[in-house]
Amino acid sequence: MIGKLARRSLRHRTGGFLATFLALAIGATIVMACGGLMETGIRNNVPPQRLAGAQILVTGERTYRQPGEKHEAVLPERAGLDEESARRASRVPGVRRAVGERTFDVVVAGGRAEAHGWESAALTPYRLTGGTAPRPGEVVLDTDLAARAGVRAGGTVRITTRGGSATAYRVSGVAHGTAARPTLFFADADARRLAPHPGTVADIAIVTEPGADRDAVRERVREALKGQTVLTGDDRGTVEHPEAVRGAEDLIALSGVFGGLAVAVSVFVVSGTVGLCVRQRRRELALLRAIGAGRGMLRRLIVGETLLVAVLAGAAAWFAGPVAGRLLFDALVDSGMAAETLEFGQGWIPAMPAFGALLLTAVGGGLIGARRAVRARPVEALGEAAVQERWLTPVRLVLGLLFLAGTAALGIVTALVLRGPVAASTAGPTVMCAAIGLALLGPWFTRAVTALLHWPVRLLTGASGRLAVLNCRATSVRTAAVATPVMLVTALATGMIYLQTSTAALTAKAFADELRADAVLSCAAGVDPALAAAVRRLPEVAAASPSVNSTGYTERPHDGAESKRGLPLTGIGADGAEETVGAKVTAGSLAALRGAAVALPEPLARRIHRGVGDTLRLRLGDGAAADVRVVALVAAREGYEHALASVELLAPHTTRGLPSQIVVRAADGTGRDRLTAALTRFAARHPGLEVHDRDALAAGHAENTRTQAWVNYLVVGMLVAYTVVSVVNSTAVAVGGRRKEFALRRLTGATKGQVLRMMTVEGCLVALVGVVLGTLAAATALVPFALAASDRVLPYGPVTVYLGVVAGAVTVTLGATLLPARAALRTRPVEAARV
Repeated sequence: MIGKLARRSLRHRTGGFLATFLALAIGATIVMACGGLMETGIRNNVPPQRLAGAQILVTGERTYRQPGEKHEAVLPERAGLDEESARRASRVPGVRRAVGERTFDVVVAGGRAEAHGWESAALTPYRLTGGTAPRPGEVVLDTDLAARAGVRAGGTVRITTRGGSATAYRVSGVAHGTAARPTLFFADADARRLAPHPGTVADIAIVTEPGADRDAVRERVREALKGQTVLTGDDRGTVEHPEAVRGAEDLIALSGVFGGLAVAVSVFVVSGTVGLCVRQRRRELALLRAIGAGRGMLRRLIVGETLLVAVLAGAAAWFAGPVAGRLLFDALVDSGMAAETLEFGQGWIPAMPAFGALLLTAVGGGLIGARRAVRARPVEALGEAAVQERWLTPVRLVLGLLFLAGTAALGIVTALVLRGPVAASTAGPTVMCAAIGLALLGPWFTRAVTALLHWPVRLLTGASGRLAVLNCRATSVRTAAVATPVMLVTALATGMIYLQTSTAALTAKAFADELRADAVLSCAAGVDPALAAAVRRLPEVAAASPSVNSTGYTERPHDGAESKRGLPLTGIGADGAEETVGAKVTAGSLAALRGAAVALPEPLARRIHRGVGDTLRLRLGDGAAADVRVVALVAAREGYEHALASVELLAPHTTRGLPSQIVVRAADGTGRDRLTAALTRFAARHPGLEVHDRDALAAGHAENTRTQAWVNYLVVGMLVAYTVVSVVNSTAVAVGGRRKEFALRRLTGATKGQVLRMMTVEGCLVALVGVVLGTLAAATALVPFALAASDRVLPYGPVTVYLGVVAGAVTVTLGATLLPARAALRTRPVEAARV
């Protein structure tokens, strides 16, 4: 009987239940999409391409566990294997062939390409379409690379293998393949000579004997090559694309953060929408109580209705979730946040938390929304159906105060404990805590804000404004229910957008402060450090130093405040370091940056109790340990620290094995254009070198920051759009339930125009209440972050962002108010008054 009544209720209340369906379906879809991204990151399936013919791949250890830490960090550089490892692997029973694979970057025809030894070509999808295998002094190009260089088999091509020197090679053949990157193959002897790390191989490709047990062979190889990573299946692709390992971590972190935020927003939106829909039926529920329906029957009725809607919403989300997840993943790939070789995969697992959240929010929201009608005695319920609802309970009061206290605690931690970009990690939880606390005590805050806006609204809008203010004050529970999603939209949009603009501005400032160079010479294949001396001899140049960037980890002593990402390291040549590096030296000298030497940022030095002349152990980017001496201390803002190391220490422990650039300072009286022209002439004599001025470097860094921020804008935009749906739902349901009120006003002499003017003012007032409360919620995150990251109160970013958020909130609320109001006014007053 209850099920039958629930189905009939759905048929006759399509507006309210459509709003509930949209809230449930969209919420479940977003949660499923984030779950799909997390599953993709956890699985980290990267199908092999170039080495697809090898059943087992061996590579150096890619993870590092910091002292005293439970988590493992992903090393940013490729750790090479000694050549003897390939010979040991070839002697393992079940191994037919073990190839020591060499991989390094070169420059061909003005573009970057990936070079390998010809021995590994047998394991690849490449096949010669013309010519022969390379001999010393020869090379095989893939078809796309040959077309770019404009050569065929038998022709000649110049290849830059170590920045600044190019050699002519005969093209012995052209091969067709399917790898994502431009590829060429040297003769094995040339590859061995040109590889950045002599005596090592990048990885080992193993072909097993026919019929051999692959798992058994893998275990025997792991035993023979202890301490190395042995991979099979789709995991092999991470050997070719090591960037996918860190990209998968980023994907897990991103999906986890925004998935959790999506669940919180979903609970917020769904419970509010369902609760408002049930609140509109208070008279119906009161009548059912009056004719003998028990509390249990009403609860079962509400649960039955919401379960029916939840089943339909879940069915829609089951198909929409993977599609949304795929679209979001493609956007992340396009932005560079996820590796293009990573294979998206979404199974049934992400549906479980999505459906769980859907079910709990639907049922919980319905029960909470009908709590007063279910618990009240029949006569009281009939009386309350047309008057202001009593909303405050001890539980609600305690929960509201607890969430506001949690907001204050998070704000204090952000402002006083956290430093730098990491302070942004508490922004999302702070905004949500504030929003939940304000929502739980919404009628109080709504009355307070309405009282503040009372006289300005009356002065500006006259009688319509007076009536609108009286409506809002008399029905503060209903007003709060409509203003709450507006508050959430304002809080999310303002908080998250200004968080990104502030982070981008602070990162750009830190980059500019660290860079004193007027120009940079770079090469995709790495730069020969000897070229720095030749650059210094140019009359337009005052100083020039080779430079390389990497990441290290403090090990002895360990910096407990160090993030999982480690300590950014910049390798710099001692000659010219003080002229080209923007860091302010407070002790020691950068001229001593030679050999195993570092310059530490002062905040880090204080934390680990090290000064000039002391030593410490660093774990470098490829996993190698180095005992280094502190030769200088430099000023740095806490949270934005990076250390300086000698280039001869750092460069050999990077994947490229060479400095990536030469930073150049102009001589006194030399303009930037003149310096750039001189460096361009110098680069013309050294193929592969590119010249970038300071403005180009800053623009490139800003573009990279904007790209990363764009990903966050995309996900936040999804949540904001979802919350906007809640604004429309809540407002439309609330206004649609006031047909009888509008009819009574018209029967007492009000015209349609007067009612619409009243609703216009009321819609603007409700939007302003939501905007004020949303701004307050956003400020609880933005102000502490600004204090922690920049020692200022206001965040960075244009005021037009906030004005756009306010205009959008008012426009959406007005549209969702006036359209249902106009529809309600089409009914004749006498007929509407009977409802």
